[in-house]
Amino acid sequence: MTDSKKRQSARARKQRSCTKMEDCLIEDQTTFYSKAEHYWKEVPPTVDGMLGGYGSISNIDINGSKKFLQKFLGEGQGKTGTGCALDCGAGIGRITKRLLLPLFRTVDLVDVTQEFLDKARSYLGDEAKRVENYFCCGLQDFQPQPERYDVIWIQWVIGHLTDDHLVEFLRRCRSGLRPNGLIVVKDNVAFEGVIPDDVDSSVCRDLNVLHRLVARAGLNIICEEQQQNFPEEIYQNCKIQETHPSSPEQPSPVWQI
Repeated sequence: MTDSKKRQSARARKQRSCTKMEDCLIEDQTTFYSKAEHYWKEVPPTVDGMLGGYGSISNIDINGSKKFLQKFLGEGQGKTGTGCALDCGAGIGRITKRLLLPLFRTVDLVDVTQEFLDKARSYLGDEAKRVENYFCCGLQDFQPQPERYDVIWIQWVIGHLTDDHLVEFLRRCRSGLRPNGLIVVKDNVAFEGVIPDDVDSSVCRDLNVLHRLVARAGLNIICEEQQQNFPEEIYQNCKIQETHPSSPEQPSPVWQI
């Protein structure tokens, strides 16, 4: 699982749409995950590789993410701290380098491909000294340290998780937040249903499906935005902010989908 960019190809548009991910899976879960791991092992550890050949959109993506995230960071009641962030599906650290390290004191990276994490150490340059952990692990198995993170950033990777594993991962992320911490998810959304991609062994879900999974994880959506200025052939991107349904003192997860 890594910082990937999907394209809405003619093949994908012709594929059937499902109402939930499990209906789209032909193989068992083990095969689903192993095929994705194999796919990413064949991808070059470059920005263009991380973005599926769309390296030219990196600046647009980072600028949109920064504008969204900065609305929630700062000091004072209800604001999110800038101590430590987690980059999920981090790849070579494109988001860590351009978005998270400029805003947070320290960052952790997690990715399923060791080669990408090894490349990140050099790609990040001198700023790599502010990366405390490089976790090589699939998100379906990853356990964030309790109350460690101000922001958990999850971008272009939830399609590599089954519905149940995504819900369970979000619940674990919630326990990994500091007070007023945020979960941010930025991902492609389908126009209807769940669209499987056999090339990288993933799916693209529509907003209604994602909303149901968010609810299952115990999170409420309070804000939603769409990423602008991406090429037309790329799935629509939107941003969603969620809040924990508990007391104001509880962490407030934020989604950018």
